Amino acid sequence: MEMTEIQAQTTFVLWAAFAVAFVFGTVAQRTHFCTMGAISDVVNMGDWTRLRMWGMAAGIAMLGFYGMAALGWIDPMQTIYSGSRVLWLSALLGGALFGFGMVLASGCGSKTLVRIGAGNLKSLVVFVVMGLAAYATLSGVTAVLRDRSVDQVVLHLDSSAALPLWLAGQWGVPGAALGLAGLVGLALVVWALASRDFRASIDNWLAGIGIGATVVALWWVTGVLAFVPEHPETLEAVFLTTDTGVMESLTFTAPMAYALEWLIFFSDASKVLTIGVVSVLGVVLGSLVYALLSRSFHWEGFGSTQDTALHLIGAVCMGVGGVTAMGCTIGQGLSGLSTLSLGSLIAVAGIGLGAVAALRLQIWLLERA
Repeated sequence: MEMTEIQAQTTFVLWAAFAVAFVFGTVAQRTHFCTMGAISDVVNMGDWTRLRMWGMAAGIAMLGFYGMAALGWIDPMQTIYSGSRVLWLSALLGGALFGFGMVLASGCGSKTLVRIGAGNLKSLVVFVVMGLAAYATLSGVTAVLRDRSVDQVVLHLDSSAALPLWLAGQWGVPGAALGLAGLVGLALVVWALASRDFRASIDNWLAGIGIGATVVALWWVTGVLAFVPEHPETLEAVFLTTDTGVMESLTFTAPMAYALEWLIFFSDASKVLTIGVVSVLGVVLGSLVYALLSRSFHWEGFGSTQDTALHLIGAVCMGVGGVTAMGCTIGQGLSGLSTLSLGSLIAVAGIGLGAVAALRLQIWLLERA
């Protein structure tokens, strides 16, 4: 393969990733898909509908990821979630910090991007602050703190942190990985569809199937379209345009930082577009197009000084927590859970605990007002 072919393939991969993210933004805007909203509905109203959306999306993502692995299309070991090192304390505390922050900021990273597309200026501020906090936690002052504290606590497994792969290795049965992932994924889909109210709404079906399918689609883009067995310059296998150097699916915390970096250093030829950056742009534009077509676009700003302060604090918490946990509600949530990684399970538990704590804080603030 020549370098001209590599360049053409890179461009195609970026456009494919942008298209997947555009669909994600459109579906999320149409269906009000929101992890924070799902947890809030359960805690405040006892309504599980949006959490069933999330569960169905996660189930479809699992079925798709391990289905492609069974077909030999992708190597399930080639993800950041599948290594043998589990930073469990980073995942737990980072997840809790992210979950706490997403409630204060009125939504996680993906919801922030969706709201920007619909005209929410509060979310634009959250995006900038969250991106800066994430950048600092990737390579700045909070990165040093993270590296010298929670990242020092490591659980070493003898094979993969992806539980189906680990169990398959323990049992010596390769097909066990697909079987376990299939059972868990199918159970989540069945749980979502068990509710008559859930089945009655087309938006619930669209959210569960559509969001889950975008996670699977980006795994395919990065694992198949972006994979080059032998790069002409290095003679090594590479995954083109991924930030981590391996397969990726949707995630938004670190990509927000990279998107800001790309915008700030646009004239620097070394700052190239990556799948993460175009995913950020795709979600915003997908939401914008749907909001304009449905006439739901409207400008919205901060309502008070307290509202501003809470959103700023939430944005910082999400930026620091999302990088520390190695992902957000989509990155560790749907993308990470699609691999059934132990680290992702811990991070999601942390996100849930942090979100519930912040919701209790909000109730306390309202009672004092």
